[in-house]
Amino acid sequence: MTNFDYDLFIIGGGSGGVRAGRIAASLGAKVAMAEERYMGGTCVNVGCIPKKLFSYAAYYAKDFVDARGYGWEFPQAPAFEWSTLIENKDTEINRLNSIYQNLMTNAGVHVIHERASLLDEHTIALETHTVTAKEILIATGGWPFVPEFPGSEHAITSNEVFSLDKLPKSALVVGGGYIAVELAGIFAALGVETSVSYRGGAVLRGFDVELAEAFSQEFDKYATQLLQTNVTKIVKSDDILTVSFDRGPDIEVETVLFATGRHPNTANLGLEALGIKLAKNGAIIVNEQFDTNIANIHAVGDVIDRVALTPVALAEGQLLAHRLFGKGGKDMSYDNIPTAVFCQPEIATVGLTESIAREKYQEIAVYRSRFTPLRHTLSGRGEKNFLKLIVDVATDRVIGAHMMGEYAAEIMQGIGIAIKSGATKADFDATIGIHPSVAEEFVTMRTPS
Repeated sequence: MTNFDYDLFIIGGGSGGVRAGRIAASLGAKVAMAEERYMGGTCVNVGCIPKKLFSYAAYYAKDFVDARGYGWEFPQAPAFEWSTLIENKDTEINRLNSIYQNLMTNAGVHVIHERASLLDEHTIALETHTVTAKEILIATGGWPFVPEFPGSEHAITSNEVFSLDKLPKSALVVGGGYIAVELAGIFAALGVETSVSYRGGAVLRGFDVELAEAFSQEFDKYATQLLQTNVTKIVKSDDILTVSFDRGPDIEVETVLFATGRHPNTANLGLEALGIKLAKNGAIIVNEQFDTNIANIHAVGDVIDRVALTPVALAEGQLLAHRLFGKGGKDMSYDNIPTAVFCQPEIATVGLTESIAREKYQEIAVYRSRFTPLRHTLSGRGEKNFLKLIVDVATDRVIGAHMMGEYAAEIMQGIGIAIKSGATKADFDATIGIHPSVAEEFVTMRTPS
């Protein structure tokens, strides 16, 4: 096809890069990939997968307590072994690493476990040699960061939390986004005295305000929220960290975990020297076809900082591969992407928040329901569910759905299909509910409020 060593060279072995490589190879392209750390990227190794496994451990902690209301008695309190969780998690991650490696090898992609950077628009420098490629894809993802302040070196990030030698007795999680509340919930459920420091006035900024408020009320039941605070100093003494803030008293904890966001992982890739345009936060600027300002260099996934979700990176990589080596295809749509936060309790959402809907539509109707689920009438746990639908009055289309409660992610996936297909409130109303279930509430809310 070309006089280059490869038709496509991919830097980064995460979700977007792997999907693009497999599709391109299946379409006849000669493909190579460089991955310096671990196959599968953030999601498999220090993100979605270990986080979900840890959240299952947290759910079990609550299930054991709830079971007593259903007649289950334990001769002694269930004992949790952190080392067992870590060991079993590592086994699963290693298995997934091998699967990703085999997927690429079986597809005919040459995987090189070395760091790569760009020398020019067609030349890639590896640790042991250089290669050339007609098309280059950068899919290096994101990387967590800790801002610099006195003692910041004593803090950890989500990269390290899944490999701690022992479970701390107390922890401070810094941040108010989905990673922060997820990890805080895991810590608390596993018996860690947990505090959360956030510079804003409420956690989960960017989510529907009512959904975030409903979650915050549940969050208060197991974590201390230190809102509108910034960490200014950490002092280590033996195994204790004394944390100071710009307002309020100091606290002492064993672990400080920063979950204040991730930066696009673009350092030392040779991008600036080539003149590839970057945003202020280091994200690679691409057009709707995922091309940089250098036409044969492309980028997908978290490194472009659009929607930092694994399924989005997969879709972007697939669309790019089809455009470069197939018959082209549709543009990427970022509308109505379902997402979930595996916090305690779980939340999930698809479509517009109420505030954005009011900006975009002349008139909306809002349906909401908050109640104690049947499960907790016997468990005795005072955990609430919250469900919300947002409807465009002019068309009757459901344009937003939000939920807090058990299995929210599983339920919202189906709701996402309905909203993506243009379902109306009348369609929801005409659907027979599954009784008794929490999900049936989405088809029984009749009166806007």
